[in-house]
Amino acid sequence: MPYALHFAASMLACYLTAQVLSQSTWTWAAPRVAIVCWQAVGLALGLSAMGVPMALGLAPYDRPTGSALLALATDLIHGTLPAGLGAVHLGLVGVGFGIGAVLVTTTARSIHATVRAQRRHRDLLTLVARRDPTAPGALVLDHPSAAAYCLPGVKPRVVVSAGTLSLLDRAELAAVLTHERAHAQERHDLVLLPFTALCRALPWFRWVRDAHERVALLVEMRADDKARELHAEAPLAGALRRFAACGDRITPAGALGVGDRDLDVRVQRLLVADRTPRLLGATALAVATTLVALPISLFLS
Repeated sequence: MPYALHFAASMLACYLTAQVLSQSTWTWAAPRVAIVCWQAVGLALGLSAMGVPMALGLAPYDRPTGSALLALATDLIHGTLPAGLGAVHLGLVGVGFGIGAVLVTTTARSIHATVRAQRRHRDLLTLVARRDPTAPGALVLDHPSAAAYCLPGVKPRVVVSAGTLSLLDRAELAAVLTHERAHAQERHDLVLLPFTALCRALPWFRWVRDAHERVALLVEMRADDKARELHAEAPLAGALRRFAACGDRITPAGALGVGDRDLDVRVQRLLVADRTPRLLGATALAVATTLVALPISLFLS
């Protein structure tokens, strides 16, 4: 029972931490630190959701979950179970493994769906996209709507539309291309993948969906930071303003687009200097590490 309470406390801590992260604006000044914190929340939540029913089912062993699982496996092999361990306990252990299976299966399905969408779009780009010297290193689609996105993968593609080429000046276009290359270089699609899987596995938790939205925004802010390192704030802010003014923006499934999320917030962030104190960032990372360490320690002990 105490181990089940530890896992339950970890789930509560995940919820409270998610609420704090959702309502904090310091995360905008340090998106990379905030992304790590969100990843820690997601990992701890998944492990704790598995751990609660497992720990309840393994209560007769009165051991940490990891060693109790090994003891159960040994007893099942020898056909002897301790007194007090019945079908209900075994069922609870099965529920824990079932939750883990759902998380793994959902993640695999998300990967498969994303890879299929990316492959289809990559094949389409081979047929209809062209090179243009005004957008070096990118593919251009002859479409009047505003579009600028990264199609991630082993061979990532940065794509802009003809409408974007006419919308942006040279400096703004260069900043947008750097933004999209940052998505590919840092594999932001993989950063978002666990949260997409959690949304599918736990659709009844609104705060899980909110976490996905928050991380998606932080990913865009991180790419904004990479772009302004080379091009300063003004060109990128100008490009985002132009995208915001265009109601017709296109980003295909499986891609990450510069104009997808909260453009006004991102413009304001670029133009207003805001630095997170290092102590605050270090404290957040320490909390995230502790959050993950508790369920992991229970499984490994």
